[in-house]
Amino acid sequence: MPISTSAVTLDRITFTWPDGTPALTDVTGAFGAGRTGLIGRNGSGKSTLLALIAGTQTPASGTLVRTGTVDLLRQRLDATERVADVLGGSGALDAVRAIAAGDVDQRHFDAVGDDWDVEARATAALAEAGLPHDALDRHVGDLSGGEAMLAAIVGVRLRAHPIALLDEPTNNLDRDARARVYDLVRTWRGTLIVVSHDTQLLELMDETAELYANTLATFGGPYSAWREAMETEQAAARQAESAARQLVRREKRDRIHQEQVLATRAAMGRKAAIEKREPKIIMGGKKRAAQVSAGRLRVEASGKEASARAALDVAERRVRDDESVHIDLPDPGVAAGRRIATIGDDERSWVIQGPERVALIGPNGAGKTTLLERLVAGAAGAAGAAAAGGESPASGVPKAGRIDSSGPDDTPTGRFSLLSARAEAHTDRIGYLSQRVDGLDDGASPLENLRRAAPGIGDVELRNRLARFLLRGDTVLRPVRALSGGERFRLALACLVMADPPPQLLVLDEPTNNLDLDTVDQVVEALAAYRGAVLVVSHDDGFLRRIVPDLVLELREGTLTEVG
Repeated sequence: MPISTSAVTLDRITFTWPDGTPALTDVTGAFGAGRTGLIGRNGSGKSTLLALIAGTQTPASGTLVRTGTVDLLRQRLDATERVADVLGGSGALDAVRAIAAGDVDQRHFDAVGDDWDVEARATAALAEAGLPHDALDRHVGDLSGGEAMLAAIVGVRLRAHPIALLDEPTNNLDRDARARVYDLVRTWRGTLIVVSHDTQLLELMDETAELYANTLATFGGPYSAWREAMETEQAAARQAESAARQLVRREKRDRIHQEQVLATRAAMGRKAAIEKREPKIIMGGKKRAAQVSAGRLRVEASGKEASARAALDVAERRVRDDESVHIDLPDPGVAAGRRIATIGDDERSWVIQGPERVALIGPNGAGKTTLLERLVAGAAGAAGAAAAGGESPASGVPKAGRIDSSGPDDTPTGRFSLLSARAEAHTDRIGYLSQRVDGLDDGASPLENLRRAAPGIGDVELRNRLARFLLRGDTVLRPVRALSGGERFRLALACLVMADPPPQLLVLDEPTNNLDLDTVDQVVEALAAYRGAVLVVSHDDGFLRRIVPDLVLELREGTLTEVG
């Protein structure tokens, strides 16, 4: 059931960016006092709405009422900060330690106030999140990306403001870190509003709020209950639309038939008048009566048709006709059972064949991204050697991508040591989508980027293909650096799947991190129809279950293990 008490109330909130672009227009709604998952498509304004609630942005018009102070999860942390600073208690902590060391300056007592157990509470909160016992005095730069995000969430929880806002708190977190976030959310006190595409996290919510076309609607229940209700509502709306459309056609046919009957009667009346079958005064009376009757019938028929069209208009507005990405992957011509790549370690290896789906999982810091990059680089190097007269990738085995020592990890700050995992590509036709979406030319336009991926296709067809990824008009001519994050991802995906010749192996590194739930559905459907091989790195268990992998491998401490 919906939560009756509203912690945040919005009345006709409008926000416009400095360049005049509207982000939110006349948004009205409320968030309850429990846990609410805020969902919506990319670009619908969810993060902007959180910023308005937090007070970091100011609405151009409208009223926003909060029942208490608000704390917004920080997305970017300074590597030089201490974890104690991230938690927000460093002043009291340093003062307690100074007093314990013998410094009885009054300013230390003022800083402590009643918070004498600050260190014990902070240490306990970090331990609950699975962070090291000495994390309190570490710098953010000494933590992995996942640990830093956990510390930031612990800070929000520890400060205990009445209203807390979390924006995509599980992005880039591995399974262990996600599980800890879920545990923190389950026991959260106070109002919690979470923007997320993580369906497991959304299942922990008391309510689900959707921001759609500047309308904020709240449903009592987690995401799965909301989705079931929405699908039922949309099915009923489509049925009502179909019935209304049939009624319009029927009323139109009846009106046309009525016009034909009236035209026939009028012709008969004119003929009778010419033949003077009755006295003129009687004929005139009949004519006037017929005209009145015809007018009444016409008004009645037109009214019924107009009423049916109005009902159809109402029914059509209930049916969502959202633009969505249309991903139609080309046929790469891979025979079933053909070796595409090999992935393994010093103990054993696994062959990826067409059209297999292989999932690669493992904790942050295991080296999954580096393994993918070495696989792709090995294929590219072999292709270059083949072009120079060396061994063909189709008939030989390119140089293996091997993780040797401390290269960059899955996270910006992580490091890993001496791993034995390796990967070999048996084709140079690999499409790689990195989680950083860094394969684009930022100075070139989307049209130029796609032209580079598919050089044999004309600009008109390239524009049509970009339109299927919701990139249209002047957007395809802007520099890539001017695109939004969602637009960049869709362009990278378009360049990947529209490449000519098409890839025989798709390598996807956390492909769902920045996608709305509807686009994830599109990706799942496209991968189901793709006839090449797929290698996916993901911490999103829901996504992995939906693509039905033939093989799941876990990379941990340099060793690959097949997961049943």
